[in-house]
Amino acid sequence: MTSSPRESRRLPRALHPAAWWLWAIGIAVAVNRTTNPLLLLLTLAVLGFVVGNRRSEAPWARAFKYYLWLGLSVIVLRIVFRTIFGSGITPTDHIIFALPHIPTPGWYAGISIGGPVSLEATLSAATDGLRLATMLCCVGAANALANPKRALRLLPGALYELGMAVVVSVSVAPQLIESVQRVARARRLRAGKVKGLRALRSIAIPVLEDAMDRSLRLAAAMDSRGYGRAGTATRGSRRLTGAFMIAGMVGICIGVYGLLDGTAPRYLGVPAIVAGAALCCAGLALGSRRVTRTHYRPDPWRAPEWIVSGCGVASAALLYVSTRYSAAQINPSYYPLHFPPLPVLPTVAILLAAVAGFAAPPPERPSRPAAATPSASKIETSEPERVEVSV
Repeated sequence: MTSSPRESRRLPRALHPAAWWLWAIGIAVAVNRTTNPLLLLLTLAVLGFVVGNRRSEAPWARAFKYYLWLGLSVIVLRIVFRTIFGSGITPTDHIIFALPHIPTPGWYAGISIGGPVSLEATLSAATDGLRLATMLCCVGAANALANPKRALRLLPGALYELGMAVVVSVSVAPQLIESVQRVARARRLRAGKVKGLRALRSIAIPVLEDAMDRSLRLAAAMDSRGYGRAGTATRGSRRLTGAFMIAGMVGICIGVYGLLDGTAPRYLGVPAIVAGAALCCAGLALGSRRVTRTHYRPDPWRAPEWIVSGCGVASAALLYVSTRYSAAQINPSYYPLHFPPLPVLPTVAILLAAVAGFAAPPPERPSRPAAATPSASKIETSEPERVEVSV
């Protein structure tokens, strides 16, 4: 049986984890640019579409819906805080209700506790919370689509301890969710009828015990593989590596601030990022000498990886190009109250990220046993069938 090259490229396989992270980071950068609720809701729809089409059956792939609940809680908390700690009310505001007002001293920066709550302030708080929730969902989409253990192999040798800590921290939530689901399934099989808060004790104790067992097994596995060893590096080289890395990260943070703040001097933008990146590369090159790593079957980087990562980068770039729309369209104001517009170019930029749902290869699914047919017992097994496979 022969297969064409195009069909072989569409065989189920896991996409390179760096491609998914670049795609998600690009969308998060684009979301940071806007407070338009229509664009933010469209971004959530794109994230849900891609995750629904390209997630695997791994435990961490089921955590996206919990990020959605986390985002919803962020929106609710933002509205609650804005309602309690309100700001000034203009005469044109639409008052929804009024809370008891608590007088505050003058040095309290003009923040009032209680008082009237306007519709404009509530919508503004909901929009701010929606933007933060969408950025959290971008991280959740990357966690659901990319294998964190495979992403650990992509880090330089100087960051293997830090990378292991990050992978463990990222994997905690999916593993806890998997443990809760397994314990709840076992309770249902044992006819457990206790629900609500009374069932918390019967679920929490097995989950904590499972988490402790996982931690002990992980610690033993890390110790047997030599994590935490100093290698042949001297104390001076380790200190120099740390100084390069800290200085580089400070330079990158200053450069990002200079890019996001339009009033900052120009030398705080791209030059600071370039200098910080150079220091980080020098630190990584110096620190990687003490760690020797080998790769077994490295993850390929092919055309789907370029397309998926390019979609995320293009979405971020188009949102930062302000030639086809005004700033008021992507950051609308609710004073006076009006329906937000939907600019064309930012909409196309967000929809461009949805191409990843088609360009990425289908994920690997666990094979299900085929159903038995009536003629299965009549199959001759005297000589196996010869199948020609072209490589």
